[in-house]
Amino acid sequence: MNFNQKVEDFLSLVLKQHSNIFLVDLKISNDKSIKIILDADKEVNVKDCIDISRSMEGALDRDQEDFSLEVASAGVGSPLKFPRQYHKNLGRKLEVISTEGLKFEGDLTHVKEDAIELQWKQRETKRIGKGKVTVTKKKTILFDEISQAKVMIKF
Repeated sequence: MNFNQKVEDFLSLVLKQHSNIFLVDLKISNDKSIKIILDADKEVNVKDCIDISRSMEGALDRDQEDFSLEVASAGVGSPLKFPRQYHKNLGRKLEVISTEGLKFEGDLTHVKEDAIELQWKQRETKRIGKGKVTVTKKKTILFDEISQAKVMIKF
């Protein structure tokens, strides 16, 4: 079994022991640098990263393979890749770019099996008379139509 397959197989076993944590990204470079990015249904804390790192270190033999290992949680500005991440961010403001290049910003109000729903307020010209009125807009976006989605941070 090659090194990459060994890492993938063991990481899969380790994550089964941490059912609320899931893999967002795994990169193994030619120089055997391993970078594991994790997320969770609630949160990934430092202890989770340490536990998984120690498990991985224990499973891989440094005498046989010279490698480096980095285990981290997905950052706040990291793109959302999996439906599981959207559930975690219900109620938060997202920036979503569609596969057609359209950009939407709104509160994540629903996560369905195949789509998300955003809601936002927008000023529009009154249909009758002068001036503008604030209206609530909703947009359902299929997961297949999302090019990138990120949580927007408020300061």
